[in-house]
Amino acid sequence: MGLLDSVLGAVLNNGQQQQPQGGGLGGLGGGLGGIIGMLASNPQLIQVVTGMLSNNGEHGGLGGLTDKFQQAGLGDVLGSWIGGGQNQPISGDQLTNVLGSDALGGIAAKLGLDPSDAAGQLAQVLPGLVDHLTPNGQAPASGLGDSSDLFGMLGGFLQK
Repeated sequence: MGLLDSVLGAVLNNGQQQQPQGGGLGGLGGGLGGIIGMLASNPQLIQVVTGMLSNNGEHGGLGGLTDKFQQAGLGDVLGSWIGGGQNQPISGDQLTNVLGSDALGGIAAKLGLDPSDAAGQLAQVLPGLVDHLTPNGQAPASGLGDSSDLFGMLGGFLQK
């Protein structure tokens, strides 16, 4: 738990020092500061997101999410998060459609939220986070790594 504790500590400390600019939840408009603020308000979100994006996670990592987005007809949305252009927004309802209501119910239980609130928070955080984890505009062929790799990347972002 040492790595998780250090990432959570960095999130909480940076979240207190750097308030998201532009108001609101900031996942879409506040850049990395907004993401940090959202993660600081619900640290369990870090575990959920790393579970979604890590190669050893329950959703098959970024590759598995890409497949789910494509099957739901939203591959271009996820592609915009990875690519170098403007991130397309996603609604909580669209995200529920991508992940499935059962999977989202499990995520909501982990977050201690109702499914629509969980979907809304993920919809705010995922675009910017995927964008920052794929800085070269491409998904790495081997994915984003396992959860410890992702915690390391998140810790690096949070130290900046």
